[in-house]
Amino acid sequence: MKLDYKKTFYVGLAFFIITIFWQTYDNIIAKIMIDKFGLNQTASGVVMALDNMLALFMLPLFGALSDRTNHKRGRRTPYIIVGTVVAAFAFMGLSLMDNIQTKRIEQTEIIGLYTEYRESDVRRLETFWDGLLVDMRAERQAKLTSGAINQATFDKWENQTESKILAILNDNAGPELDVGDLAFLNDYYQTYLSQLAWEETVKSPVNFVIFITTLLIALVAMSVFRSPAVSLMPDVTLKPLRSKANAIINLMGAAAGTTSLILLTVLGLDGKSYVHYTAAFVAVGAIMLIVLIIFLWKVKEPKLVALNQEEMKQFDLTEDEEEEETGGHLSKDKRLSLILILASVFLWFMGYNAVISKVSDYVPHVLRISSFTMPLLVANVTAIIAFIPIGIISTKIGRKKSILIGVVLLTICFGSAAFVNENTGWIMYIVFGLTGIGWATINVNSYPMVVELAKGSNVGRYTGYYYTFSMAAQILTPILSGIFMDYVFKTRLVLFPYAAIFVGLSFITMFFTKHGDAEFVERKGLLESFDVDMD
Repeated sequence: MKLDYKKTFYVGLAFFIITIFWQTYDNIIAKIMIDKFGLNQTASGVVMALDNMLALFMLPLFGALSDRTNHKRGRRTPYIIVGTVVAAFAFMGLSLMDNIQTKRIEQTEIIGLYTEYRESDVRRLETFWDGLLVDMRAERQAKLTSGAINQATFDKWENQTESKILAILNDNAGPELDVGDLAFLNDYYQTYLSQLAWEETVKSPVNFVIFITTLLIALVAMSVFRSPAVSLMPDVTLKPLRSKANAIINLMGAAAGTTSLILLTVLGLDGKSYVHYTAAFVAVGAIMLIVLIIFLWKVKEPKLVALNQEEMKQFDLTEDEEEEETGGHLSKDKRLSLILILASVFLWFMGYNAVISKVSDYVPHVLRISSFTMPLLVANVTAIIAFIPIGIISTKIGRKKSILIGVVLLTICFGSAAFVNENTGWIMYIVFGLTGIGWATINVNSYPMVVELAKGSNVGRYTGYYYTFSMAAQILTPILSGIFMDYVFKTRLVLFPYAAIFVGLSFITMFFTKHGDAEFVERKGLLESFDVDMD
């Protein structure tokens, strides 16, 4: 029994399409919402959760529909074709509205204020902060007088921005701010700039409405084919080999994420707040379509499924009679394990997705690192390096133990990131490098644990379960973390402690899981695991 790496690579192209979309989406949509349209952390979290709200019911639906689909191209491929084409063109269409909003922002005072902030030594009081409040009050007063803002908006600025900045400045006797105070001041100032952008959006909200509508079309299209695309791997892979195969699939995803990050860096779009994203939208949409063409050329789903069924008979891995005996339901202990696995998925996505959805805003605004893509690139590179070894190790020690190790590592990473500040920002590269390994360890094994409990006829339904819980977390966590940042702790600095707590809780639920490891253990040497027949 040996994994066909070449086949798995081509099957993984569907996951490449999914990941390059979501990596780009996470990196630029949140920044567009906060910087250009002026949404706060909570409102932007709602926008970032839209895809997951749709996915919560669409992924199980289309996973189950694809299980029952009988098409000449197979059960999953038709959904991949339709979803990719619609999503790619809708994503490219977003560039039109982004371009309009950027031009509007360029006609305001926001760009000048942002440039001054980026070019000043904001650690020294006399070079920036001394004159800032005077300019801010003059701008707020002028808009109040002209009727551009009302008294309530002016009072809110006085209470939530001006008074808090004054309190910090008055508490500093020396010429320089300490890093803790500076982080809060940076946060207050960025919130002020977002408020200016929101006031510009309110003047003429049509462009914002069209942007959100087009975004919804893209998100619906992605939800149509995500479960079918992910279900394709277990359809064509023997159960004992699924952790290794999932490592290759995740490797493809990491390569897609890296491609997106490199693209944003090369185009000069990383770490900047008011740039035109047209090139990124168009390039990613085009890549999605090109990869789809390669996928259709190389992956003949019906043929691969038939081959997998033959191999199942050869290795005596045909489905047992349990499904018939239990009326299609899991036994009590397996059902409990499924619930615990899905609870674990929910908890670690609560932590991880909070960071991913906010990091493009956190890194440049709190740590003042010029490029938010670099820490993410480090995470993707370490994940790429780790995926295949993790798949092999998981075969030896089991999926559950591997996940527990990954959870501990990820918790330590997020917990330590909470102590990184502007002066020690370089540590974030180490933290994200280890984060990539920890998340890879979890990702390689979690989905196979879920579908290990499925039968061949309902893999799509169990894939839907997996994504229902991960999507539920990704609906809640951008909003909940935004509420903590906007209204409870009123600072971005709560992000990493929040993430560490949720990931740490997933250790408990996974610890008590008893089923989901491969029942058949592959017995062969380590070197043979790298024997890839590419003929």
